[in-house]
Amino acid sequence: MMIMKTRTKFLLSGALLSLAMTAQAADNNQLFGGTINANVNFASDYVFRGESETLDGDIPVVQGTLSWNHNEGWYAGVFSSNIKFADPNLEIVTAPFIGKAGEFGDSGFTYDVMLFSYLYPGASYSNYTELWLKVGKQFGRANLQLEVTPTVDDWFGVDGWHGVNYALHPSYNFDNGVKISGSVGYQDLSGEGAEGWGHWNLGLSKVFYGLNFDVRYHGSTVDTDHKVYGTQTEIFDDRFVVGISKSF
Repeated sequence: MMIMKTRTKFLLSGALLSLAMTAQAADNNQLFGGTINANVNFASDYVFRGESETLDGDIPVVQGTLSWNHNEGWYAGVFSSNIKFADPNLEIVTAPFIGKAGEFGDSGFTYDVMLFSYLYPGASYSNYTELWLKVGKQFGRANLQLEVTPTVDDWFGVDGWHGVNYALHPSYNFDNGVKISGSVGYQDLSGEGAEGWGHWNLGLSKVFYGLNFDVRYHGSTVDTDHKVYGTQTEIFDDRFVVGISKSF
């Protein structure tokens, strides 16, 4: 089992690097009116809405995104990351997505509508899809986005469970290139035995020599009385996450 996990990590790392090299080779080349872009990220943990996707930070992660972006706002692509849960079959998430971003006329208000599917090779019973809806506004160097993200089917594959994530994402860019950003939100969860939770994060990021460095603190309202996570609330412990990413 250990050999298989190690092999899986190497395969994922190699696949992500290959995606980045492909995107770099296609840099500035048009494809159906759009461009191919990629991002590779190495981080100490993968925290999603307050939850560690690596069993309480047990392993670091390598993540990659390969996307096609059209000049009229249409985009599509795939995100992938290694993960770790109590279920040993959950080792990788591969998430294809498609969406449309733009502005409401000349109002200065932006929108972003995206379908995002979470696919788990070897654990398809956990697959599910969300519809991401975002509206944003730029205020000088500051930006504020409102997110409402409902599930399209059963949340994490649990029969009868449905969720809606509500969140605010503020950010501010300083003259020296430092960006402060964060989010505060609530993951609503409905269904028999379900219970939602609050989550937040705050971090600083800056680009040095083409690499983006990010240091972020995550927190949540989950405690040992939570209906869903009461037996493993350590995956929701407050934590710092350090990441280094490169875009191509």
